[in-house]
Amino acid sequence: MSIQWFPGHMNAARKKAAETMESTDLVIEVLDARIPQASCNPMVEQLRTFRQRPCLKILNKSDLADPVATKAWIDFYNSQKGVRAVALSCKKPSDVARIPALALECAPHRGVPTKPLRMMIMGIPNVGKSTLMNALLKKRVANVGDEPAVTKVQQRLYLGKNMILTDTPGMLWPKIQHPTDGLMLAASHAVGVNALIEEEVATFLAEQLLALYPQYLTARYGIKTEGIDAVSVIEGVAQKRAYRLKGGDWDFEKAAHTLLLDYRSGALGRVSLETPQSREILLANYVPPVLLGQGKTTDVSVGEQGDLDPLDRQ
Repeated sequence: MSIQWFPGHMNAARKKAAETMESTDLVIEVLDARIPQASCNPMVEQLRTFRQRPCLKILNKSDLADPVATKAWIDFYNSQKGVRAVALSCKKPSDVARIPALALECAPHRGVPTKPLRMMIMGIPNVGKSTLMNALLKKRVANVGDEPAVTKVQQRLYLGKNMILTDTPGMLWPKIQHPTDGLMLAASHAVGVNALIEEEVATFLAEQLLALYPQYLTARYGIKTEGIDAVSVIEGVAQKRAYRLKGGDWDFEKAAHTLLLDYRSGALGRVSLETPQSREILLANYVPPVLLGQGKTTDVSVGEQGDLDPLDRQ
């Protein structure tokens, strides 16, 4: 299953983001701590590096992620030039209170009356940007919802006297290159429901849980995980919750939905679906598809989505 979701308002949002980047001092990129690199929009990276802007990467929802994997990701990002990474939960005021000081450390030449620090908050849909904005400003300035793409337009706000925030709509990118990225994004609720089949996404999630966190499946649903497959996991959820169709068969659709909800809410436990090491293996084994009319594959840079100008990529 290849998941792609790039509705029209996202195309307008990326063009507006490119314009705003010119007058931005710092990019605050909000990532999902459970899938940091899968939730890292390559267009954001291309836009900010083109303008040579530093980046504060916030691994949000860290309270839902495996702390060992999160520590590895923090070290990974902090080794990159012009990047500072921090793990936090935007729902915790004490975590959010750290952000202004971290932002000033990333752009020490700004943040004074004559040169206010101009920041742009970016990220994929439903990653917690609006929650972060509201927490930073200690009032409701952005709509928050449990569906992707609630925010559709930019808005500019002031954080104190010397800091300016520009909130941007959640954006994916026109073509998700790695199928597993699309599935991780869908499992983490960053993709509109019209672009996925929940049973297929839940089957992928069950496979990952069997490989990485089988003990959570046992603790939550009483499933004995030895020698079973992903479909058996979903059947086990249906049995545990007594989900049946009118004819008596197990209701796989409802069970799949429950598994996804339990992962998204943290009811399963602290789960990370990727690590820097698993990402390295993914890239090493990736074989680009043969393009129509070409006899060989096209090389793709380690930048994950190729090196095309982000405004030209379709």
